[in-house]
Amino acid sequence: MRDAYQEFDSESKINWKIFQVIWPYLLEFKTRIVIALVCLVLSKAASVYGPFLLKYIVDALSQETTKESNTALLLVPVGLVLAYGFARFSMIILGEIRDTVFGRVTERAMRRVGLQVFVHVHNLDLDFHLNRRTGGLARDIERGTNGISFLMRFFVFNIAPTLIEIGLVIGLLFYNYGIAFAAITMVSVVLYILFSMVTTDWRTRFVREANRADSAASTRAIDSLLNYETVKYFTNEEYESRLYDHALEDWESARRKNRLSLLTLNSGQALIITTAMTSMMWLAAQRVTEGTMTIGDFVLINAFMMQLFMPLNFLGFVYREIKGSMANIENMFRLMALSSKVKDAPDAKQLVVSAGHIRFDQVSFHYQPDREILHSISFDIKPGEKVAVVGASGAGKSTLVKLLFRFYDPSQGSISIDGQVINEVTQHSLRSAIGIVPQDTVLFNSSIFDNIRYGKPDASDEEVYNAIRMAHLENFIAQLPNGVETLVGERGLKLSGGEKQRVAIARTLLKRPPILLFDEATSSLDSKSERSILAALREIAEGHTSLVIAHRLSTVVDADRIVVLDQGAIVEQGTHKQLLALAGRYAELWSAQRKEQNS
Repeated sequence: MRDAYQEFDSESKINWKIFQVIWPYLLEFKTRIVIALVCLVLSKAASVYGPFLLKYIVDALSQETTKESNTALLLVPVGLVLAYGFARFSMIILGEIRDTVFGRVTERAMRRVGLQVFVHVHNLDLDFHLNRRTGGLARDIERGTNGISFLMRFFVFNIAPTLIEIGLVIGLLFYNYGIAFAAITMVSVVLYILFSMVTTDWRTRFVREANRADSAASTRAIDSLLNYETVKYFTNEEYESRLYDHALEDWESARRKNRLSLLTLNSGQALIITTAMTSMMWLAAQRVTEGTMTIGDFVLINAFMMQLFMPLNFLGFVYREIKGSMANIENMFRLMALSSKVKDAPDAKQLVVSAGHIRFDQVSFHYQPDREILHSISFDIKPGEKVAVVGASGAGKSTLVKLLFRFYDPSQGSISIDGQVINEVTQHSLRSAIGIVPQDTVLFNSSIFDNIRYGKPDASDEEVYNAIRMAHLENFIAQLPNGVETLVGERGLKLSGGEKQRVAIARTLLKRPPILLFDEATSSLDSKSERSILAALREIAEGHTSLVIAHRLSTVVDADRIVVLDQGAIVEQGTHKQLLALAGRYAELWSAQRKEQNS
């Protein structure tokens, strides 16, 4: 299935590779497909037979009869009218049953494709997510799944049946009325299809432009709303409105071009249909005048042409929509064709943490080849040991966390846990063994209780409340009208920085992993809260391997060892007292921070 995504060509007429994606979903409901096909065949049979019944009705009513035969004359049309009504009803109800039965197939396909895309996006590496545009991405996925649903429904039950019906009508016209009627019908159908395809291919670029403009406008709006507070801080409401209006202006222009091109298409199709129907009616009227055809035949041909061009007109709509759907699916297919730079090895094993011994061995890393972030970093964190990494901003401290979580792979060197190189184990087992309290805590737009339970979704209520107590959240939660059921808002914006940090700490405490990471975990707390949280962290870290990333040196004075980074390299290692005695880089940082606190 991956090949179908990778081989997608947005410029192709119809990308048949897409059916490699659709086909498995069709096979999942074989019985429903068979029932829908039976309904389809019966519906088309009723559709083709209807005009013949109409002919018999008209001919029966137009016969010259005597007074004695009026009763017989009356009974024949009544029976035919009832038969015609039954045929029309059968055609409609069978079509409805077909669509209802097949609806389960399309709905399941949308569910499966949507889940597949969701899982795929989560499996992409951090680099992709740092560069993504959330609003545009969401719209691309939504349009893509809807496009696949459309293709499933209309390819299977509209295009092929319409072509079959056209063939049947042409054959019946030729058999009953000669080559002239069949030829006019054939030529008009071919012209209609060719014109629709050529014009639709031309206007597809306007659909793409409209989609790009729509995604850009959506991205602009969501980015602005997510940064609501920043907009207010700088009183940039008018500036944001201007940017959004420019995006909407591009969308309006693209939609106008799309609408005008649609006018061209519809006008051309209408001209072909009108010319064909007028020619057929003219020829039929002549035959009636000559006495070679009855009025019923005239009505039958008119009904056939109406019945033929209705699905044919719909076929033009379907082709337009297919091209539009292909344009909609393009970005989703490109997304599905992306692969993560960080992958599990084919023979990756589960990480088994027995002691929690972490080793960084000659680790170097760069985001860009011309700017190395870490230079040959080597240090150990022994089982149960608390090691702090400190240094000025930009020294590479948080990069160590990203490497340990394997959001990126080192450019050189290796990282191992209990002798297992993390590149050789599954990412899921690696991250399951590590708990983190990040510097920038982002919460889900749900309750405090649910956000804490996220650390261990199957945790009991008692476990969650225990984590709340250990994170010293009881007093804060007690002051809230809704307690633990209080909603935190999008990205946790209803909580202060310190409150969000304590929720994150509780979430990690609930997970209770063998390895703990704290990335500036108390950076948003006041001194009193910081002391209580540090005491809780010391308690929970007892017997666990801990890596602490810290800018505030006062929070790590009790660390078993402190690693000092400067411009991506380790310049000092030791305890707090040992590093102060060295009077080196750590001592400089300590002195500078003490002055800040005393000033």
